[in-house]
Amino acid sequence: MPAEAFDNERYLAEQTAAILERVEQYDGKLYLEFGGKLTFDFHAARVLPGYDPNVKMRLLQGLKDEIEVVFCVYCRDLERGRIRGDFGMTYDLATMRAIDDLRDWGIATSALVLSRYREGPVSDRLAQQMEMKHIAVYRHADIPGYPHDVDSVVSEQGYGQNPYIETEAPIVVVTGTGPGSGKMSTCLSQLYHDHRRGLHSGYAKFETFPIWNLPLEHPVNVAYEAATADLGDIVMLDPFHLEAHGEKAVNYNRDIESFPILKAIIDRIAADTGQHVPYQSPTDMGVNRAAAGIVDDALVREASTQEVIRRYFRHSRELSQGLCGPEAVSRTEQLMARLGVSPTDRPVVTPAREAAVDAERRRKGNDGFYCGASLQLHDGTIVTGSNSALLHSGSAAIIKGIKLLAGIPEHIHLLPADVIGDLTELKAKYLDSNSPSLNVQEVLIALGITAAANPAARAGIEMLPRLRGTQMHLTHEPGTGDETGLRKLGIAMTTDARPTASGYFLR
Repeated sequence: MPAEAFDNERYLAEQTAAILERVEQYDGKLYLEFGGKLTFDFHAARVLPGYDPNVKMRLLQGLKDEIEVVFCVYCRDLERGRIRGDFGMTYDLATMRAIDDLRDWGIATSALVLSRYREGPVSDRLAQQMEMKHIAVYRHADIPGYPHDVDSVVSEQGYGQNPYIETEAPIVVVTGTGPGSGKMSTCLSQLYHDHRRGLHSGYAKFETFPIWNLPLEHPVNVAYEAATADLGDIVMLDPFHLEAHGEKAVNYNRDIESFPILKAIIDRIAADTGQHVPYQSPTDMGVNRAAAGIVDDALVREASTQEVIRRYFRHSRELSQGLCGPEAVSRTEQLMARLGVSPTDRPVVTPAREAAVDAERRRKGNDGFYCGASLQLHDGTIVTGSNSALLHSGSAAIIKGIKLLAGIPEHIHLLPADVIGDLTELKAKYLDSNSPSLNVQEVLIALGITAAANPAARAGIEMLPRLRGTQMHLTHEPGTGDETGLRKLGIAMTTDARPTASGYFLR
């Protein structure tokens, strides 16, 4: 099992206390902007080994008698078909999935906000789907001059034109699908309406990263920069916090740059009632207590350094796909240099490349495209695989890995040759596949089918949970079946993303 550097129970206790303490400062509601991923936060799990990817849901579940949820999504993201990278789905589907996940945890969503609303087929379809689920839908307009024209924003023509979201709980968690979803604007719009109604409500921000009370150059904060390299986020000292409190704290550039305007808006909202706004810095607004859960800083540093390298490969792949600009790759290269590492410091990279070269050398004279894969198990052992007429390289590496974990001798096959042969023949002859060898997802299905009659396959399947959190590198651009299978296994994959032609796998 992987080593753990994060204590979820300690974190939950301190985080819950911090939120409840903030609620007590107001006699109205607390609008809590909830950033990052609600469920399956695998970035946090990678940089904080032992972090439960669903710990935020556990946090909300523990507070469920005190909260209700408002979900935000930016209409332009819906209409342009923006993809949520971690799930590989468009923002409308990701929104529906997140709301369903909340429901499965016993947490109802009160409302969906379509921020900066403009009519569009995807936005309007999502609104209809939400209303069919008895979730109220609110359309917030694009406010001219937002956020810099404070007089316009804090007026009847600004926030005043937004419909008020009716809520009952003392804590209103405002979350959304990705960055720029309109969470903060929704919170401030609600503050405006509450103050007009004589309610002294407050605003706070919950985001796991960057971790404000860790050093600026701590790898976990550098990893946050790598994760947001396409957005241009930079972790920096919070000058407002240093001036107001005489202590160092870190935040990121967008929050620091927007703080004077944000504070001016909040001050203007509260001015009519003569209420004091306690925030002197963007860090003051936060309630993050992630540092309290760290129990092994050295392990977090190592994991975070590896995450920076992983992000380099991800951004390089996205550049080749036209999904990001060269600045994201250049930025992650700079971050690796700051940490004194290079792409090959990811342990699985060189073995995968060597496996591809070795396969080409051994099969000299055969036509085809040679691919390599390497898988690092939790004890540090690395196994490799290369493509063949029967298996994709990632499939071969996984079979080797689970055989090693199960103590199955190398000469024993998990999948009988005739089973693989029948499947490849089916793909080639009847499904018109130019890649008849089995991808990761197909191998997992084949193992499941044969397990009842094959004890070796059954033993291999029982090892699959031990692959969660392991590392893999591929030399080539993975197909959908490989990528989906690896994601379901919980394997953190990187790739050189070498393009493959119709002769992808050996004939």
